[in-house]
Amino acid sequence: MKLKYRHIATVLFAATAIHAGAQDLRSAYFLDSYLYRHELNPAFANEENYFSIPVIGNINVDMMGNFGYEELVRKNPLYPDKSDKKMTSFLNPYVSNPLRGFGAGDNGIATDLKMGIVSFGFKKWGGYNTVELNMRGSLNINAPYKLFQFAAQATNDRYDIGDISLDAQTYAEIAVGHSREIDRDIRVGAKAKLLVGIADASVKMENVVADLKEADKWVITADAQSDVSMSGFKYLTKTKDYNAKDDSFQKVKDVDLGMGVSGFGLAVDAGIEYKMGDDLTLSAAINDLGAIVWLNDHRAANLAKSFEFNGFHDVAVDSKSEDKLDNQADKYTDQLLDFANLRDVGDEGVRITGIGATLNAGAEYVIPTYRALKLGLLGTVRINGPHSWSEARLSANIKPVDWFEGGVNVAVNSFTANFGWAAVFKSRKCNFFIGMDRIVGKMSKELIPLNSNGSLSLGLNIYM
Repeated sequence: MKLKYRHIATVLFAATAIHAGAQDLRSAYFLDSYLYRHELNPAFANEENYFSIPVIGNINVDMMGNFGYEELVRKNPLYPDKSDKKMTSFLNPYVSNPLRGFGAGDNGIATDLKMGIVSFGFKKWGGYNTVELNMRGSLNINAPYKLFQFAAQATNDRYDIGDISLDAQTYAEIAVGHSREIDRDIRVGAKAKLLVGIADASVKMENVVADLKEADKWVITADAQSDVSMSGFKYLTKTKDYNAKDDSFQKVKDVDLGMGVSGFGLAVDAGIEYKMGDDLTLSAAINDLGAIVWLNDHRAANLAKSFEFNGFHDVAVDSKSEDKLDNQADKYTDQLLDFANLRDVGDEGVRITGIGATLNAGAEYVIPTYRALKLGLLGTVRINGPHSWSEARLSANIKPVDWFEGGVNVAVNSFTANFGWAAVFKSRKCNFFIGMDRIVGKMSKELIPLNSNGSLSLGLNIYM
């Protein structure tokens, strides 16, 4: 399957605006009726046996970042007198305060999607057992403030931009778990996971420096490298003049994408739950401790450490422009590829990547005078290199009747602060849950959250 770089750029741009961290509903960590607590801590067990309705049993989309759509896309100051485009990018030279909203340090987005294909849990062998088949995907972006400053303004003679990174990964997961009581106060659990890799991509630019050579011409110094592991993948190149001393080289301009199994891996989860009397329960878990061995590594690199770059420029502002959306995306992508200056190095063979481990630690307190009400404090740490983050979540949870349990919470993480909620509805035969770890705020007309923070989890399961 052939896919243009412009389509990839469009997907990445949308991802920066809508963000999918740890992919399970953390707002439901302290809800006993939430059937998938074992994905947050494998020591947790359910009172009932269950079977998920395929595909819709457990869907999680988590979106988290400190910049997004409303920073990248602005109202066009030239509309309607000099342009028929209502919106433009922050690169438009007529936009006032183009750097509004970008963080002064690193700007990041952590995105993940988890879809349960099938799952079931049952009591046997002295404990509670779970079997799952899940599809998982992630996209993580980290970019320094000076990159956006250079792209939008470029008024200085020199920019020490720093490091830029993008990582994306897709894989299937087959997980088998077991939890059991050690005594009446302690319960432990673990999961073993077989990982089937579909695709992995890592793009890094390190020690990026831009020096002004002459008007609208910059000398970029950087160590840039792209590693892609995917069945049937191939870089497409074009001849590019470098300078008078180096006649030409084959520069990456596009890609061919394939589909299939690209690697295999293993991971484990481990957890513990400790009841300190009737009112206080402590718990902790480490999830997704593992890696995938990829069967190939299609590498492109910036072999010329210094090269000329004409700067970033906005496009399609003039009302007389005949550019379509695809053409605009092509032009933005061409600028990004010029900035990276990558050449195809070839297949470097096997490589190993982690999948990002997550630590959860919780404390739950039952109100003695009204035991249907519980307070919870959950700490989460995501360990994923430059895309690591941490979060603290304080919740109030209630189960006033047998058929309903819910809670609300407030969270502060490495990116922002937000509110979350979760609700579980039960009948004799089924269990339905829905919740958000981050409430979605204002959205664009394309239904893209403006501030890149939001999440949604839901699922319908059958009791066996």
